[in-house]
This record gives sequence, structure tokens and C-alpha cells, in this order.
Amino acid sequence: MTDIAQPVPTPRKPWYRLSLTTWILIGLVVGGFIGWIQPEWGNKVYFLRDIFLNLIKSIIAPLVFSTLVVGIAGGGDLKKVGRMGAKALIYFEIVTTLALFIGLAVVNLTKPGVGVTLAAPVTSTVQQIEANHPKTLVETLVHIFPASVVDAMVRGDVLQIVAFSVLFAMAVSAIGEKGKPILRAMESLSQIMFRFTSYVMMFAPIGVGASMAHTIGTQGLGVLVNLGKLVGSLYLALILFIVFVLGAVAVLFRVPIAKFLKAVREPATIAFATTSSESALPKAMEVMERLGVPPRIVGFVMPTGYSFNLDGSTLYLALAAVFVAQAAEATTGQHMGFGQQIVMLLTLMVTSKGVAAVPRASLVILLATLNSFLPGNLGPIGVAVIFGVDELMDMARTSVNVIGNCLATCVVARWEGEFDDARARVFGTAEEARLDLAEGEPAFARSAEMGD
Repeated sequence: MTDIAQPVPTPRKPWYRLSLTTWILIGLVVGGFIGWIQPEWGNKVYFLRDIFLNLIKSIIAPLVFSTLVVGIAGGGDLKKVGRMGAKALIYFEIVTTLALFIGLAVVNLTKPGVGVTLAAPVTSTVQQIEANHPKTLVETLVHIFPASVVDAMVRGDVLQIVAFSVLFAMAVSAIGEKGKPILRAMESLSQIMFRFTSYVMMFAPIGVGASMAHTIGTQGLGVLVNLGKLVGSLYLALILFIVFVLGAVAVLFRVPIAKFLKAVREPATIAFATTSSESALPKAMEVMERLGVPPRIVGFVMPTGYSFNLDGSTLYLALAAVFVAQAAEATTGQHMGFGQQIVMLLTLMVTSKGVAAVPRASLVILLATLNSFLPGNLGPIGVAVIFGVDELMDMARTSVNVIGNCLATCVVARWEGEFDDARARVFGTAEEARLDLAEGEPAFARSAEMGD
């Protein structure tokens, strides 16, 4: 019997060499403090957040494209792509449905809308939201396939990039030896983009600090007084969802929970601070590959999940819709019973699938649904009331979206029998960097050495 090699623990770093996650948390606290004591400073430094997001957006298209091409064309079995896609969609539908019902249960338990008056004017922002509309099923299907991949990359349309990348990878694989130079180039490009990501992440503490300074400087802490119960209800529902749904999924599919939490802490923190799932996508893809999920699964499941697996946003929709219905009851005298709420949930399940590339997607879906179930102008007024604290709620739901999509990659990898437990065991240890170098992945080795 040979002894099984144990992971080598990461040497303790000097106290002054903090991890990137720690620096991001420091940026959050400092930014929030600046926004509180000097709101005008918080607004003036907002451009730093835009710089960070622009840098992140420049990574997404080449990273998703190269990762998918390497994962699919290098895998050799094209039948796996269709099977993986079907499993991912089944998982997305089950989990988002559970998110809807948890939102419904919490909002009926806490009743945050009772006593709220729907007397706010319809703001110009809500009028702009009304001008948008969720895509129908046919429009969504047509939208998936780009007329120009260059245009899709310029706009950062992840779903269209995924569709083109899958077809391109299949073509590279089909021509055999002639496609090998492209495959090698894509392998190099993916590693370059992961290293590029590590450079951009050095700016993350400043970017998220500026974002938090702007949020506190613009919204103020007083915004929580009137609608604090709504915000609290959402955070409670999201915590319950993470613990009882995502936690149960992780146990069921034997995902190493401690390692998973260590992997997602950084992308989840970035998403929380910037209220942008895109800002966390490159880092989330990197840490999931390092955790043991094959590149083709990461490259396909995670970007696709940004349109079809919005766990946090779906839960928010159920909670916010019933909140407005509760507030409208004082005006109309009509109580929305549980049966009507279920019908509204079913409507949300359908319409929430058409949010790809729709500005302020969650609010667009919420407004469209409320207009179908509430009389008069109460739907837009309800959205106007929520809008005051929407950014505070957006932080939490975006962070949960990222955690849910990271877990989805692990689930599909385990379902496919391709989750690498050996790599998961060494995640975050000195052994990981040696393994990355041995496998020709210097970008991952660098991140492992830095403890990020």
C-alpha cells in the first residue's frame, strides 16, 4: 500500500501581505466611510469604479471564447456538449423555482409591504424602465445566435459569445490536425487572459471602494429607515436560500464546501460591492477551474447561467412583487390570495427567462408582471418606491447570483463524472501552484502563490 500524498499547507504569509479578498473588504469599509462623512467625495471618485468595470468587460469576450474552444475542441467528444447543456438547464430550472418559492414564503411571513403607502410619483427612471420589455421565448432564441460575433464581443453579450464559441470549437475539432494551431493559440490566450485578470484584480479594492463610496454618498444610511423591513426580508430570504438550497445541493453532489467557500469569497465580494455579475465573471471562472471543474464546463455553464440561473434575482422578483401587492392592498382594498400569488410566480418563471441584454433586467420583469396583476398605476408607483433601496438589494442578489453560478459548474461537473477531487483537495495550498506549473498553467500558479 502506498501512502496517499497529503496537500502541503500554504506557508503563513507575513502579516503585511494581505490577500486580495482582505484588501477588497478594506476597500469596502473605507469607501463606505468616505461616502458617509463626505458624500460629495463619494460621487467624485465614482469614475474609478467605471474604470474597473471597463477593464473587467474587456476580459470577458476573449476569456469565454478561448476557454470554451479549448474545453470543447480539446475534449474530443462533442456529444458531451449537448448532454452538459441539457443537465445545466434542468438544474437551472429546479434551483430558480426553489428560489421563487423561498421568496414567496419569506415575504408572506414578514409582510414588509403592510403599512407602506403607494403615493410616490412615477420617476423618470421608472418611465425609462417601462420603455424596455422582457423578451418573448422566440425573441430569446433568436437573440442567442449572433449576426456578427464582433458586434457581440463589442457589446459584451455573453450568451451570443457562448453560442458562437461552441459552434467554432466544434468546427475546430471536426477538421482534426488542421485545427491544432488554433487550439494551441486558444490555450495560450486563455492563460494570458487569466494572468490579465490577476493584473486587473489589483485595482479591485480601489474600484469596489469607489463603488461603495458612491452608493452610501448617494443613497445615505437614512434610506433604510422606511424600507428597512423590505431590505431585511430580502437578505433573510437569500441567507435561507444559500443555507438550505445551495447547501443541500452542495452536500447532495459532494461538493467540498470549505474549499468552495474559499474559492467563491473573492468573486462574491466583488459582485456585492459593484452590483455587477460581469465584474466577478473572470475571477469566478478562474477559481472554478482551479477548484477542479473542467474548462469546457466552466466556459459553458457559467456564462449561460448569467441569463438562465439568476438565483438571487429570481428570489428578489418574487419577494418584491408580493411586497408591492401588500402595499397596494391599502389603496385597493383587494387582498392578493395565495392562489393569485402562485399564478404570479408562474408568470415570473416564464418572463424571467427573457432578461438577457435587457437594461435593469430585474426591474423590467417586475414592472411587466405587476402591470398584469395590479390595477391602474400601482405597478409603476410600487417600482418607484422600491427603486430607492434597489441598489442595496442589488448588492445581495448579485452576490448570490455569482455563488449560484459557481455552484452550478461544480454540480454539472460532478453530474458528468468529471469533477477533479484531487485538484479540489489542494486548492489554496502550496501544492496547487506546483500542480499548475506541471500542467502548464502559469496564470493559475501565480494566483495560488499569491493566495488569491
